[in-house]
Amino acid sequence: MFRRAFVILASTLALAACGGTAGLSGGGPLATAPTVPLAPGAPGAPAASPVAPAGRTITLLAPLSGQLADRGQALANAAQLALASPGSPPLDVRDTGGTPEGAAQAATAALAAGTGLFIGPLTAGETAAVAPLAERAGVPVLAFTNDPAAARPGVWPLGITPVQQVRRMVGAAQAEGKSRFAAALPNTPFGQAMASALTQATSASGSATADVRFYEPTNSGISATLRDLSDYAGRRGPIEARRRAALNQHTATGRAEAAALSREGVAPPPFDALLLAETGDRLAWLSTFLPYYDISPAQVQVMGPALWATPATRAGANLVGAWYAAPDPAAHGNFAQAYTAKFGVPPQPLADLAFDAAAIGRVLAQENGYAAAALCRPEGFAGVDGLLAFQADGHVRRGLALFRLTAGQPEMIEPGPDTVAAPGI
Repeated sequence: MFRRAFVILASTLALAACGGTAGLSGGGPLATAPTVPLAPGAPGAPAASPVAPAGRTITLLAPLSGQLADRGQALANAAQLALASPGSPPLDVRDTGGTPEGAAQAATAALAAGTGLFIGPLTAGETAAVAPLAERAGVPVLAFTNDPAAARPGVWPLGITPVQQVRRMVGAAQAEGKSRFAAALPNTPFGQAMASALTQATSASGSATADVRFYEPTNSGISATLRDLSDYAGRRGPIEARRRAALNQHTATGRAEAAALSREGVAPPPFDALLLAETGDRLAWLSTFLPYYDISPAQVQVMGPALWATPATRAGANLVGAWYAAPDPAAHGNFAQAYTAKFGVPPQPLADLAFDAAAIGRVLAQENGYAAAALCRPEGFAGVDGLLAFQADGHVRRGLALFRLTAGQPEMIEPGPDTVAAPGI
């Protein structure tokens, strides 16, 4: 079943890349410009299919107006791309305006029209507004937010979450014999999310409780936290005391002894894997404290967020050897190529989520429909960003690739797993 799902998604991309004009069930050929009409019934929109059975329609909730209209248009394009081949279920695109109120209104209208599956909305606030409406109607929601708090039975956030990233890195670190995890994180919502992810990952894998420290996002806060977390005073202090005592002898022998002590290595820190969450200038500043406090890459595996995949986020940082987990860009490239060939512009961020959500809906529509049991198939689905598997509680497990920072471009050291049984998923 997993292989069949993969083949269907791959053939969808192949059709789009060849410039096919397979009709949409909502009426007419796939748009050749990046313009998607609103839901059937809106001015200029195609008529709804008169033969579409109730409950088979996929409804995309996207901000086609307002500040996020460009993003919403890309989501709509990607969903149409996934449903371009004959036999696909109808696609009903509805504008949320980018607000919770607009999302609730759009969802209510779609439910009245008999939709069977929601893909979107975009934000956590919109998702929270749609969730109770969909739950009462028994209609699943594949939202595009990466806020794990949005997860609940029947609502699956498709955005790549801190939990998915950290689980992948913890699993890989454990495979290399790492067992003592720690974190130095900013006292921000993102830092808190990364901390929760590390706590969950280590608890689920049977490791000792991670030592998590928060700091106010200032240079002095970073320095003090790393010093305390690494037990720098306890590790370096005795050697430094002996060095000062040798210098105080005011003899050649004392000076030689002090010089030798300066070169003496210290004990490793009380952890062998360290999670960070900074980017930009603060990450560059933080990286200077790691060697200063004797946190050596030979002894400690540094790990960080998928944001490090963007060069600007790690500019100036000395983190050679550090890891992050993210989708394999080569796999994503096939989707980007097909999207660009069809619409004349590259896809915006998160368009891949809309493609995957619509393609999953297409697979299920041709099988047993959109029931939660069908979405939660044990083998998962092969998506644009790798393997993803839906859990009954609303969480999504992902098979992310593992990357290592180098002096040049990051290198992928482990591809994304292709089975949900793999460690770190």
